[in-house]
Amino acid sequence: MDTIDEVKQRIDIVEAIASYVPDLKKAGRNFKAICPFHQEKTPSFYVFPERQSWHCFGACSTGGDVFSFVMKKEGIGFGEALRILAEKAGISLTFRRTEDGETETEKLKKTNETAAEYYHHLLLQSPSGQQARAYLAQRGVSDKTLSQFQLGCSPDSWDSLRQEMLKIGYRESELIAAGLVIEKERGGGTYDRFRNRLMFPIRDMTGRVLGFGARALDESLPKYLNSPQTLVFDKSNVLYGIDHAKSTIRKQNLAVIVEGYMDVIVAHQYNFSNVVASLGTALTEKQVSMIKKLTKSLALALDADAAGEMATLRGIEVASHTFDQKVVPFPTSAGLVKYEDVLDAEISVMVLPAGKDPDDIIKENPKEWERLLAEASPVIDYTFDFVVSKLDLAKMKDKSSAVDRLLPLIAEIKHPVRQAHYLQKLARAVGLDEKSLASAIKQLRLQPTGSRREGDMARSSRLVPSLSPCDPLAEYCLSLLICYPQLRSHALGLSADFFTTRSENREVFLAWQHSGDLESMRQVLDVTLEEHLDAILAKPLPPLRAQEPEHALRECIDRLRERWLRDMKTKEKILISEAETEGSTADLEEIQQSAIKLNTELGEVFLHAKQRKGQRAS
Repeated sequence: MDTIDEVKQRIDIVEAIASYVPDLKKAGRNFKAICPFHQEKTPSFYVFPERQSWHCFGACSTGGDVFSFVMKKEGIGFGEALRILAEKAGISLTFRRTEDGETETEKLKKTNETAAEYYHHLLLQSPSGQQARAYLAQRGVSDKTLSQFQLGCSPDSWDSLRQEMLKIGYRESELIAAGLVIEKERGGGTYDRFRNRLMFPIRDMTGRVLGFGARALDESLPKYLNSPQTLVFDKSNVLYGIDHAKSTIRKQNLAVIVEGYMDVIVAHQYNFSNVVASLGTALTEKQVSMIKKLTKSLALALDADAAGEMATLRGIEVASHTFDQKVVPFPTSAGLVKYEDVLDAEISVMVLPAGKDPDDIIKENPKEWERLLAEASPVIDYTFDFVVSKLDLAKMKDKSSAVDRLLPLIAEIKHPVRQAHYLQKLARAVGLDEKSLASAIKQLRLQPTGSRREGDMARSSRLVPSLSPCDPLAEYCLSLLICYPQLRSHALGLSADFFTTRSENREVFLAWQHSGDLESMRQVLDVTLEEHLDAILAKPLPPLRAQEPEHALRECIDRLRERWLRDMKTKEKILISEAETEGSTADLEEIQQSAIKLNTELGEVFLHAKQRKGQRAS
């Protein structure tokens, strides 16, 4: 039994969650409480001891095992959740200490800080820093800003940093652990990871150096290179510039998210010091959780190219599901007041001119940046305009696509006047009757909150199947995805929901989603899960020919989806029983309508399986 499984065996999910949710009360064979992740009046949060899982049937509609609960509640990654639960379980994790008594994480940060000082010195003082100094001058970076962010440069040498650090007293093993040097494949020894690059130290909120970003000063590829994932550095869990921006974000109650290091540096130089960067990736839940501690107002200012637009949409999705919900009263048409959960945050999008990065705009005209920020579009307006701009609404197929993509967003708007405005806007755009669209919204609200169509893979966990020591089906699916890169385009029907039997598998799937290959996947994945990934890869796959990997993946997706739907039905039976016991007719009718929807989706799964069987027979 590995450490993760041992923690699961020793931890009782009811006790663990009760320490965070004191109002957790027994309800039949299970437990329920007011959801800790959104504001509500009627308890919709359930813990299932037999399955060692939890699920919210309310507004947030999330679920998982004990690891996913701690990760979401604490806003941390898998490794930190493992450490917390291991301590509760009385299980000792290995934290190596150096000879002077420091923890390994403390030593890694000090190692990185020493390297940052070395790189900074080279930029300021050495002849090898001339090219980097010229580049920064050309980009308009002042000496004061250069020092503020402790920018540096790595020389065009295979072992300059290595020799310097060894001379100071660091060991080669420490440089490897920090990701500063790379072990040679043959002959032993190491060489510097960063060579002939402009260096950007990446710090946590307290200012400690966790790792580096590096831009090539010649034609070397990749143009930008980050430190690998280490015990202290996880690209998805940091925001560049957060140490300098945190006080201004609190003061102005607004965080502006950009993509690049230079965007942040130039913004701060021009006193727009509430700007941070997502390190060139789509915004992650961990990054939004950092921002939540400082403000509930977020503006996305990503590049205006196609990739930037998609990153913006993913950022909207992640932010919308990471910020909390709050209860707000709304008047009904009957003159009564009803209470609805709405997003307790303001998320907007700065629409940048085509071909312009944030740092270009700020340098050319700071007032223009202020104007763009002041005129940032609300999320719904940006998404509406983005979707419509990509379609030809003279075609029936594109009209249908616009309705399918925009109507669910409009349905989430709780305020009746705002919802009517966007409903009218959609009706005019596609040439349909408003009453028909309003009726369609009512049908949407009867669907299970956690139910999603294929292709919607960005949200967090929605449902937890029964607990088991392993999940062969999910792990076989992951093995197919990793070993056959050509299957990526065939995985659109695959959702992170399908991997919540074990949080480890879900984390591996999310790492695969956000990576291009196995090497980059290892950099994204939490270091505590490397052994789990290796175990998945070590399981032999049967030999597959021609189209067989594609067929195998399709079958996996259908079987995982069927399992997910069946488990949703099982959990809905609990709600039906609750509603019948409490005599809530309205709730009972809504749940029964949801059950009909689930039955329909299960029918689709069985139809797909039957069609595949027929194709194989022919």
